[in-house]
Amino acid sequence: MKKWLKNVSFVILLLRSCILLGQDLVAKKIVIIDPGHGGKDSGAIGINNVREKEVVLNVAKAISELNEKSGSPLDIHLTKYTDTLISLSDRTKLAKVIKADLFLSLHCNHSVNPNARGVEVFVANPNSKLSEEATWLAFRLQSELNEKLGFESRGVKFANFQVLRETTAFMPSVLLELGFLSNSDETSYFLKPDSLKALALVIWECLNKNINSYERVGD
Repeated sequence: MKKWLKNVSFVILLLRSCILLGQDLVAKKIVIIDPGHGGKDSGAIGINNVREKEVVLNVAKAISELNEKSGSPLDIHLTKYTDTLISLSDRTKLAKVIKADLFLSLHCNHSVNPNARGVEVFVANPNSKLSEEATWLAFRLQSELNEKLGFESRGVKFANFQVLRETTAFMPSVLLELGFLSNSDETSYFLKPDSLKALALVIWECLNKNINSYERVGD
């Protein structure tokens, strides 16, 4: 029964995205933002019981709300809008079905070292398709978060994460680790709603400034 309900939820999400997709696509770039984890999968749990799934979902929803109010040339869709667990394959399937121009997965970091801090960004194997575009955006994201919000930059790295591996042949794909829930300063930052809105604004502005050079595979 639970599996059936999960599949129904994904179909509803897919239909919602396709309906919105057909409403206003003129000169718009399609962006999928994927808040990591969800439901019974909390992701990292940090100081003061701050949960990764809640931080990234709130940031993703703030980005979506900013975009809806702005008249931006971006058409932003989330892989989920509520605290539910969606399989990694369903997340990437959604991005491919609606022919997204960019896939951005949001996460928070955790370490046994309480002093570990900063932003880390991952892209797929450097030999993969669209790696250059993804790497460029990854560097821009960490630079903007450093310059505007003071997050330390831990570098752009290559990883074989499933969400990157399954989308990189179709669109630039980036996984952004926003900071460390094991760090007291960064956890305190994530507890403030205004801080999450500031994060969302920087990410949204960076997407707007850097996505126009991308061309969807097959165009």
